Amino acid sequence: MKILWRMFLFLFSIGCISAIAGVILFAAVIYKFGQSLPDFKNLENYQPAVVTRVHAGDGRFLAEFAQERRIFVPIQEIPETIIQAFTSAEDKNFYKHKGVDPFAIARAIVTNIKNRGEDRRPVGASTITQQVAKNFLLTNEVSYERKIREAILAYKLEETFSKNRILELYLNQIFLGQRSYGVAAAGLNYFNKPLNELSIAEVAFLAALPKAPNNYNPETRHAEAIGRRNWVIDRMLEDGRISQQQADEAKATPLVTVPRSNSDFVDAPYYAEEVRRELQKDYGDDALYRGGLSVRTSLDPKLQNIAVDALQHGLMAYDRKHGWRGAISQATTTKDFASTLKNAVAPSGMISKWRLAMVLSSKGDIGFADESKGRIVADDVTWANRNPLKAGDIIMTEPFKDEKTKEKGLFNLRQIPLVQGALVALDPNTGRVLAMQGGWKTEGNEFNRATQAKRQPGSAFKPFVYLAALDKGYTPSSIIMDTPITFTDTAGNVWKPENYHGDFLGPTPLRVGVEKSRNLMTIHLAQAIGIDTVVAYAKNFGIDDNMPANLSNVLGADETTLIQLTAAYGMIVNGGKKISPVFIDRVQDRTGKTIKNADNRTCTACGPLMKWENQATPTIPDSREQIADPRTAYQMVSILEGVVQRGTAKALLDLNIPIAGKTGTTNDSKDAWFVGFTPDLVAGVYIGFDDPKSLGAKETGGSLALPVI
Repeated sequence: MKILWRMFLFLFSIGCISAIAGVILFAAVIYKFGQSLPDFKNLENYQPAVVTRVHAGDGRFLAEFAQERRIFVPIQEIPETIIQAFTSAEDKNFYKHKGVDPFAIARAIVTNIKNRGEDRRPVGASTITQQVAKNFLLTNEVSYERKIREAILAYKLEETFSKNRILELYLNQIFLGQRSYGVAAAGLNYFNKPLNELSIAEVAFLAALPKAPNNYNPETRHAEAIGRRNWVIDRMLEDGRISQQQADEAKATPLVTVPRSNSDFVDAPYYAEEVRRELQKDYGDDALYRGGLSVRTSLDPKLQNIAVDALQHGLMAYDRKHGWRGAISQATTTKDFASTLKNAVAPSGMISKWRLAMVLSSKGDIGFADESKGRIVADDVTWANRNPLKAGDIIMTEPFKDEKTKEKGLFNLRQIPLVQGALVALDPNTGRVLAMQGGWKTEGNEFNRATQAKRQPGSAFKPFVYLAALDKGYTPSSIIMDTPITFTDTAGNVWKPENYHGDFLGPTPLRVGVEKSRNLMTIHLAQAIGIDTVVAYAKNFGIDDNMPANLSNVLGADETTLIQLTAAYGMIVNGGKKISPVFIDRVQDRTGKTIKNADNRTCTACGPLMKWENQATPTIPDSREQIADPRTAYQMVSILEGVVQRGTAKALLDLNIPIAGKTGTTNDSKDAWFVGFTPDLVAGVYIGFDDPKSLGAKETGGSLALPVI
């Protein structure tokens, strides 16, 4: 008996010593790793990186800018179903443990021992709180030291923050694939739905993603995605979050991702890039890519679509006049044409409404990747005679549209224009840019020919010379000489300007100089009022702040951008009021506070809300600077109407609307311009090659740019 008692005392002593040693060791580990923990208390005021969202004038989505695509949602706005799905999938005891779940750890150890030797991913035991600790405060380093720190931090987080705050951090921070950070962004990216519209099946799929989003990509690993989704549904059923009927219905639901609807999206990449540049300049990269700004732009989507179509048709019309350049490539056989086309790469610059096709016969029969067939219209087959269509040619086509033709399956032959151009339309009273297309098509590098390309405006600059003269006391009927003139500089170089057709009109009314675009009249007038006056007007109207004082510049030899010139014409039609192009109407920060408003006028007479009795309605003062006499501006509008009625823009008479404008063509026809306006809209068009060269001997602003308008 004594021996048994001694053994008991020995074992008890060993147990006590081991327990004390274990406590000491545990305390030592906690002390060691607890000394170097990151500060977690700043999570109380944590503001995650949130996507900046940009909208068109009608509220439709235009663009978003973010390093991490995230939309922050407060925990009280997150539906309970989402919380249930993520806790069932990731941490079923979330509301019971204190940061670390011993039962989950034991369960994971047993499961991993059972699965040893099998090709299965090890089961983890990290709680949601531990994941918050790792994602916010630690690295992804795989080590026992990191896991210990993670566990200590999880405990401290539970001591400091409420369960709801921890969930809010987790559900807004977690990466869920496809550049989606947080459940709100994931709901939009996968299903194009806000959180409160997601079904149980959709919520379960999102909750299936945290462990390995790429492994459950619904596009590339559909079966695995459904399997993992159904696993989450089973966990929700097991935890009593949903009924058996709800689980069965959710499992039977097909997993179909829904991209953002085109009806909700405005495709205007040139405009969006201009907005991005402005936001970056005004607020910096951090606010742009992490600050969650909400931006309302001036863009009119309907007008933008018209502008894109008009410019593209104008560029194609010019390109067509200069002939067919041949097929994209040639296949050795027309057999299995569909398979060949499926593997064909569309050329850079091909627009979305075009389709690749293979020529099946020299008569214009064609086939498509979906195995359908069609035929090139006869006129286009004839147009291609310089490089005749041959069987095996891979070409670009567009469905033929003609209400007079009932025949189906007809297509136009297309090629990407070599020439480039731009179009801008803005409100002349406010400067709001309603539409802008900076080239044929963006290809990643959005070089914007409306805002960045500086080119000579040619005769489109002349109205500002005549406007300056009108302000100096001239009238539209003042007589200006249209006679030869020669200049010789100190080096003996001779400049002898000429009119476009080489003729002279002699004494001529001033307005004819604009209507008929007379070069010599413009030079005589500029000499009379002084070149410095013209330079000042170019600056006041925003065309060029530093125009050299050379007489050749009165004919448009100085460079400017399309948007600057278009805005300058807007100042003519609005009565001589200064405006600047406006892309952004309003910017709000992540809290909804307005930090920028393009219309910053104040109504000093409005005062606080009060009862109005027989009082005049207060007016908001016009703060625009008057840079030209309104009477002068009215006269110039009349003269520019004459350009349409009797001058170089007569082609617009068929529109039967009050319209005015001016064409512009530079030397050797390298640049073609037209800027026109109605009382409430001004639009400018530029066409030319990026590497300046002649558009053709007979090509002018009237023949190229004006038809776009």
